[in-house]
Amino acid sequence: QVQVVESGGGLVQAGGSLRLSCAASGSMFSIYTMGWYRQAPGKQRELVAFISSSDTTNYLDSVKGRFTISRDNAKKTVYLQMNSLKPEDTAVYYCNSYRGEFKWGQGTQVTVSS
Repeated sequence: QVQVVESGGGLVQAGGSLRLSCAASGSMFSIYTMGWYRQAPGKQRELVAFISSSDTTNYLDSVKGRFTISRDNAKKTVYLQMNSLKPEDTAVYYCNSYRGEFKWGQGTQVTVSS
């Protein structure tokens, strides 16, 4: 069973950047399509981006051109580079498999001030 720990969040001004990391444990990490999700206060969790085992990526329309997902299978880590951040990106960010198969981590808070 893969477990994940997210890090890298923080407080940033609009237009700024952050890089989130998701460290995973487990021997089968490389076969999973991995996703970054976010949940804003009062809203449902949404899938922001995902990356397949062959590095195919896909993004939520509202983050296309601003966010980049990547992975390093040797380090069992998934990254989310977030540029040109907007206040509406404020949320707790989580990583999980594309199907949400793993136990959810604590997430990492991203707050974008206007």
